[in-house]
Amino acid sequence: MTRALIIVDVQNDFCEGGSLAVEGGAGVAQALSDYIDAQGFHYDYIVATQDWHIDPGSHFSDQPDFVDSWPVHCVADQPGAQFHPDLDTESLDAVFRKGQYEAAYSGFEGVLAPEDQVPTGERKMDAAVPAAADEAVSLDDWLRENEVDEVAVAGLAADYCVRATALDAVVAGYTTRLLVDYTRPVHAERLSEVLAELEDAGVELLE
Repeated sequence: MTRALIIVDVQNDFCEGGSLAVEGGAGVAQALSDYIDAQGFHYDYIVATQDWHIDPGSHFSDQPDFVDSWPVHCVADQPGAQFHPDLDTESLDAVFRKGQYEAAYSGFEGVLAPEDQVPTGERKMDAAVPAAADEAVSLDDWLRENEVDEVAVAGLAADYCVRATALDAVVAGYTTRLLVDYTRPVHAERLSEVLAELEDAGVELLE
């Protein structure tokens, strides 16, 4: 089995002090760094996703309902869109940006970010990139090119982008696990419902 860890949207705007902060978001950043330090050797690749909004339409609202519309967040090239400083980005092999002109909750809607624009480590040089350099490379393209068949998903937020990424991973045919202790929800009261949905869909829950 070739395994990848997918770290979803551990960005400044989703952590304490950000425009759409998830309670415990900064703690997830640090916990994931500790996890990578202790358990990263179990993974052949570690990748991350970023919300990277330019004009996502009704996804942004001055009067958000916090279900389908949200305060302005993770605007491309702005500090809120950067990874939280407590996240170990030196272990990343690739970064996938999503949502430039749409909501794009799932990491599988993301495309490979330019190497010179993201803080990845030297491991990136070992990863294969699909040959069609003139086309956007999706997360699924990249994982398949690197013969990944098993993924673990963690990050922010459990009930939105983490959920969508895990569900899409199952649909795409990957053996999928959720690292429950390394994610936090926007709506804490919905977490048990979301976890049950993921488990019913075939996601293995690991605590």
